[in-house]
Amino acid sequence: MKLQRMNRRALALGALAVSGALALTACGSDETGNPDGGSSNAAAPSNIKCDDASGQVLADGSSAQKNAVDAWVKQFSAACKVEINYKAGGSGAGVTAFTQGQVPWAGSDSALKPEEVKASQKICSGGQGIDLPMVGGPIAVGYNVPGVDNLVLDAATIAKIFDSKITNWNDPAIAKLNPDAKLPNLKIQAFHRSDESGTTDNFTKYLIATAKKDFPYEGGKAWQAKGGQSAPQSSGVAAQVKQTAGAIGYFELSYAKDGIKTVAIDTGAGKPVEATVDNATKAIADAKVVGTGKDLALELNYATKAEGAYPMVLVTYEIVCDKGNKSDTLPAVKAFLRYAASEDGQKILAENDYAPMPDDIIAQVRTTVESLS
Repeated sequence: MKLQRMNRRALALGALAVSGALALTACGSDETGNPDGGSSNAAAPSNIKCDDASGQVLADGSSAQKNAVDAWVKQFSAACKVEINYKAGGSGAGVTAFTQGQVPWAGSDSALKPEEVKASQKICSGGQGIDLPMVGGPIAVGYNVPGVDNLVLDAATIAKIFDSKITNWNDPAIAKLNPDAKLPNLKIQAFHRSDESGTTDNFTKYLIATAKKDFPYEGGKAWQAKGGQSAPQSSGVAAQVKQTAGAIGYFELSYAKDGIKTVAIDTGAGKPVEATVDNATKAIADAKVVGTGKDLALELNYATKAEGAYPMVLVTYEIVCDKGNKSDTLPAVKAFLRYAASEDGQKILAENDYAPMPDDIIAQVRTTVESLS
């Protein structure tokens, strides 16, 4: 009998432990992997307009903006009690999931192509997919060269490195740009994205615009240059650069963490330009809206030589139907995008190494979000 009472007591305590763990899990369900950590129990902004937002929303796309989306979700979910699951499988995967009707919105570092717009008309009843520029930032070129804390490269040299035409860190072309650096006799390990990526698209657009002779490719989301090694998503490339001596790779500045050093670019301006949020904003401000109707696709000036303008930038678009959104997800998607485009939402970007959209562009985005139906 005594043993039975002890067993019953143990079971009761175990049940309490489980229920306590479940309660803690429920309280922590808004954790989204914010790179800067922090508790999800912090007070949510009181000015987030939830409307009828409820339930769960699955989205996919650009891994470039994942850290930004994580920060947005943390605040939005706490205020509106909506579960946003952003897969970040890459821009190509996101666009495909959207045009196949698997997700109500997607993130892409490249604007929709005409054939993708046409495909979206099948799932946007009476409408089509549109591009809403929401997140900006520099594409950093991270490197791991022992003994080299500062590195300057120009477009031609970067192109040759990633096309396997320059294969050693003490190459004369690199030495000429870095006369004070002690460049080692070390093989270059160039990493590119293995998945279809808007980051790759924008990185190669920069090289094509500024060093076409040395990078004779069409560009696009899929990597085309010769040689090198690949890794999935921006986080994968950054991880390889961090752990591999002699490595170099491209990814968003928000992934240049834990001691990863980044290249300053010789653009032809007075001095090399570093990859910073402010320098990226200067370049994005020179962009033009080239989309028609409610589509707000931008044309970036990758060849800018303006002082302090970091030219290797990307803009991530949130892709959504202008009309014909599904009624069960529209309130939540609309409320989330409203918050992301708000002053508070854009402020979070700078706090996470992203560049907010210029005022005139984000004003158009806000108007378009309110018109979604």
